[in-house]
Amino acid sequence: MQAAAYIFIHRKWKDDKSHFEDMIDYFCDIHEPLQLLIFPEGTDLTENSKARSNEFAEKNGLQKYEYVLHPRTTGFTFVVDRLREGKNLDAIHDITVAYPHNIPQSEKHLLQGDFPTEIHFHVRRYPIDTLPASKEDLQLWCHKRWEEKEERLRSFYQGEKNFNFTGQSLIPPCKSELRVLVIKLLSILYWTLFSLAMCLLIYLYSLVRWYFIITIIIFVLQERIFGGLEIIELACYRFLHKQPHLNLKKNE
Repeated sequence: MQAAAYIFIHRKWKDDKSHFEDMIDYFCDIHEPLQLLIFPEGTDLTENSKARSNEFAEKNGLQKYEYVLHPRTTGFTFVVDRLREGKNLDAIHDITVAYPHNIPQSEKHLLQGDFPTEIHFHVRRYPIDTLPASKEDLQLWCHKRWEEKEERLRSFYQGEKNFNFTGQSLIPPCKSELRVLVIKLLSILYWTLFSLAMCLLIYLYSLVRWYFIITIIIFVLQERIFGGLEIIELACYRFLHKQPHLNLKKNE
């Protein structure tokens, strides 16, 4: 995740704001296609998180939700505004996810084999020119989307457990059950063989053992010293782009 330049946060805005600024400005500067996935709720839906969300709703005179948590709009509006300023945002995709059967809540469920048997997605695209311009209106826009999510999920779970009003799920041709099954089996086979092969190589060859040990040490040290690979990547980018300017000053 660090190698993919994920934005790691502390969930405290005064600590996260400067890091958000640096990373988003970096994304805008490099002009690479960007897909930024954010969860304005900040956490998953549990009894404890729902209780905290309801407390927040009471204090702020908002509706209490049953199927979603109230979004944290500060980070959301900041990201949208920053990307707009950097001309690196063309649309927001609002994605609602529903599980008609079982909802795994922890790694324990996954280890027990309690995987979702079916997942439904509702996706709506909002082009950038349809979004409000001001921060306050953008916050209201975000809250409005969450009101819609609440009603959408309420209709889903209390109705036919389907987002489509026709009662039929829209399954892309590339996601046929046979294709999914084949990919699943190939993935299990690959990762099983890969894991066994790595264990065997570590057991047989001291060079491989040293490689893994050194790699782990380097990774842990860079995390402790610099804060992560994405921080190093950002620092290298800044250095390389400031270097010509410094050389010019030296020549003068």
